[in-house]
Amino acid sequence: MENKKVQWGIIGLGNIAAQFASDLLLIEDAVLTACASREKKKADDFALQYNSQKSYGSYEELFNDETIDIVYIATPHNSHAELTIKALESGKHVLCEKPMALSFSDAVKMVEASKKHNKFFMEAFWTRFIPSIQDIIQKVNTKKIGDPNYIKADFAFYGSETENKRLFDKEMGGGALFDIGVYPLFLSYVLLGNPKEIIAKAIKHKNDIDLQTSMILQYESAQAVLHASIVSDSDLKASISGTNGRIEINSPWYVPDGYSLIKNGEEATFSFPVLGKGYSYEIMECQNCIRNNQIESKLWSHQNCLDLSRIVEEVKTQIRLPF
Repeated sequence: MENKKVQWGIIGLGNIAAQFASDLLLIEDAVLTACASREKKKADDFALQYNSQKSYGSYEELFNDETIDIVYIATPHNSHAELTIKALESGKHVLCEKPMALSFSDAVKMVEASKKHNKFFMEAFWTRFIPSIQDIIQKVNTKKIGDPNYIKADFAFYGSETENKRLFDKEMGGGALFDIGVYPLFLSYVLLGNPKEIIAKAIKHKNDIDLQTSMILQYESAQAVLHASIVSDSDLKASISGTNGRIEINSPWYVPDGYSLIKNGEEATFSFPVLGKGYSYEIMECQNCIRNNQIESKLWSHQNCLDLSRIVEEVKTQIRLPF
């Protein structure tokens, strides 16, 4: 593995898989070995577009391909847990698209499977690896804005029920919380840790998924005010305020190209251009971990994945989602 390219397989060939595959082409020591869809023609077309060596009409065929080192799972949310565990059982490392599961109990099973089979597993929280975000975390941790005490973040867009059926599909784990609400929750968790209390309220669709959800995360001496919506737009900015300054993250804050630090009436700007779509950084992290025989990332560990899953589960319970 030290010298040879890491061989990737992709299952679930929708929009995110396409963006991920385009970033995979930018990484010199990565190669897309195979892609799989339940429709063979879709896999063939995807393979042609993104230089995949092989295409399969079933996920099982890809799992059984012994040349593949790691599988990127980009199927709908409701299948993440089952397919991750199958891939790990097949001896593959796994990068699974977020949210890793629709329940905390499933998330626990996924981590247990990684440990049991001694294979790398990570939830694909790409934002954690974006250079701007890494730098912001470091600045907050080293008290560059004093003690952080307020985070404001949202993720909202107008989703069309006719054009984006998956978003509104209860069986697939649709709705605002699991699709995009995980992002502001992630930001609060990665900067402030596990909250003491969570308050969440939602406006629901007639089929019981959440169209918009607002959340307050309460900490000992900090609060996060967070929002997710699939029925309205927002400016996609986020801010972190502290006792000695604040950070404003460029839009879209979940894949920013920089940020501003405002302190004593002065503003300093920091620029970190993003490589490709931004998935390249989590790809490199996975490959480094695999080469170092790690089954988890130090930056987004199994415990981090589980902590966030538990926070999401609490919101899910409070707003009575049917998953």
